[in-house]
Amino acid sequence: MSSAFIRLQHLAPQHALSKLAGRFADSTTPWIRDPLIRRFIAAYDVDMSEAAEPVEAYPTFNTFFTRALKPGARPLADTERFVLSPADGAVSQIGEIADGRIVQAKGRDYSVAELLAVDAGDAHRFDGGRFVTIYLSPKDYHRVHMPAAGTLRQTRYVPGDLFSVNGVTAEGVERLFARNERLACLFDGELGRFASVMVGAMIVAGIETVWSGRVKPHGRVIESRDFTGPRFAAGDEMGRFYLGSTVVLLFEPGNVEWIEGIGAGSTVRMGQALGRRL
Repeated sequence: MSSAFIRLQHLAPQHALSKLAGRFADSTTPWIRDPLIRRFIAAYDVDMSEAAEPVEAYPTFNTFFTRALKPGARPLADTERFVLSPADGAVSQIGEIADGRIVQAKGRDYSVAELLAVDAGDAHRFDGGRFVTIYLSPKDYHRVHMPAAGTLRQTRYVPGDLFSVNGVTAEGVERLFARNERLACLFDGELGRFASVMVGAMIVAGIETVWSGRVKPHGRVIESRDFTGPRFAAGDEMGRFYLGSTVVLLFEPGNVEWIEGIGAGSTVRMGQALGRRL
């Protein structure tokens, strides 16, 4: 079953399907929008008691999907002591960046250089550092927040495939997170240089940041932008996904130690402590 699912993804017109899904998700037509929202809530058992607005307040499926939560729904751990989870989701993998490589699944890995679309010299600074990959399921809160305080230095939009990013695909597709479309965001802070990489996926209709709005999807060339700000506090929103995906965090060595008991398969919520600041 899993191999058939992966073969189907190789054959599917990934970008065309995602564009089509995006049109439906952005539709304000009631007979399209309302059934989509109601059926989605029922199918994925979405907890609307946390949402800041009632169901009828959302003009499109996408505004529902990227809904804000009520104040206090995601309390932050002590940001002076801990690195925070950037999102709700499940930990796919967590650990050390060894020899410039990140574990994707058992028997599969990929390089920091590939993920960030930089040369080996720029990627080398993360050798011996820490990484965590968090998968956002359809029912999860889909805004992405800062794991630590930092100033934005660079973004790199990297075009690519749009494979699903669930566990089955992570186990079956080589270099999944380094071949899917993604936006790598690099920050400088008290914990040195760190990266938050927003990875697109099948049927994902877009990635958005708070500083530039929606990232134009389905491009053909790498687009790099340098920044001298803005500066964000730990826990601040930095972006959001339209129809789900994955966040990969990278930290330089000597700055973060992951908390014991958090491993592959752990469920996390935005704002909880993931690691200790060193």
